[in-house]
Amino acid sequence: MLKTQTRHAIDPATAKTLDTDQLRDHFHVGGLFAEGEINLVYTHYDRLILGSAVPAGGTLTLDRVAEAGTPSILDRREMGVLNIGEVGSVSVAGTTYEVGSGEVLYIGMGSGPVTFGGNGRFYVLSAPAHQTYPTRLITLADARRVELGARETANERVIIQFLHPEVCKSCQLLMGYTQFAEGSVWNTMPAHLHDRRMEAYLYFQLPENQRVFHLMGEPSQTRHIVMANEEAVISPPWSIHAGAGTASYTFCWAMAGDNVDFTDMDMVAMEDLR
Repeated sequence: MLKTQTRHAIDPATAKTLDTDQLRDHFHVGGLFAEGEINLVYTHYDRLILGSAVPAGGTLTLDRVAEAGTPSILDRREMGVLNIGEVGSVSVAGTTYEVGSGEVLYIGMGSGPVTFGGNGRFYVLSAPAHQTYPTRLITLADARRVELGARETANERVIIQFLHPEVCKSCQLLMGYTQFAEGSVWNTMPAHLHDRRMEAYLYFQLPENQRVFHLMGEPSQTRHIVMANEEAVISPPWSIHAGAGTASYTFCWAMAGDNVDFTDMDMVAMEDLR
């Protein structure tokens, strides 16, 4: 079963006026990872699609998505698939890939329908593409690891990069995830902006009775959204994207836009946050 929804772009002046429920309506994505379903959110931020596929031991095929406006979703798009569950399979263009937990499959433009199988819990991301790059399974051994932060500032972490120019070529989709050392809970601090691309986070491996307080908004007009396990949040290009958890967690980050240079960031000084 395929379920879709659309999120329209919101400007920063409008975002200042939104209450908690309205912020969640525009930026929070819940209800993902339902067994036997593909759930997709089509955003008007760089036309990124994010969502999930949970075959629950069967198979689910992703093909036509009306919001994409093409006969098949990958006709003019590329895709990244992260498995956050048990080992599962992804079949595309006549080849089946066994995708382990924590691994990412990159799927190039024009690959046709995508079929998900097994017991994987697949997080799906797709962005418009301008050329075809080879479909490739990226394991943890293939990924690029960057260690940052410190225990003293509660942000000791490792950034694991999968769709990154030094790992796997893509048109505009960047993707990876960040894991925290025990006792560290702050992500993406000091905060930054990147007006040349949007970003989306999926918070996972968070205990069910714990939460992440995700920070968003202009640096001078910050807001927060309370996130539970396996929920996503959409970050506009004008917004910071940071947060702190009541326990350790992992988050998948994905970006789409003009620039695939991961370090293209406009840093925000602590004293400028409000």
